[in-house]
Amino acid sequence: MLLHLIPAPEWAAASARGGVDPLPDVGFVHLSTPEQVHLPAQRLFDDRDDVVLLVVDELRLSDPVRLEPGVPGDPASMRFPHLYGRLPVDAVVRVVPWPRPRGAGDLPGL
Repeated sequence: MLLHLIPAPEWAAASARGGVDPLPDVGFVHLSTPEQVHLPAQRLFDDRDDVVLLVVDELRLSDPVRLEPGVPGDPASMRFPHLYGRLPVDAVVRVVPWPRPRGAGDLPGL
């Protein structure tokens, strides 16, 4: 299971377009595993209450997923799954509200 955090309004727009596009400055969609999703949640969305967690079926992805380092400050051995292509709507098997704050291993409704 792979996960992606996104503000609900952005997910609504992305799902109308058919999926989440890669970030232009890095060329990928940042994904996480259940064990690491709390890190981008705290870093990017700590002050938001409109975030949803997309549960992604990796078998439904047609573009490559590469395990790559995160940002400075993440554990040195941690590698995040990065999707080099669009995250298609049909690969998202569940959308779950993301209440804050969350810690490692504390996943809502999974």
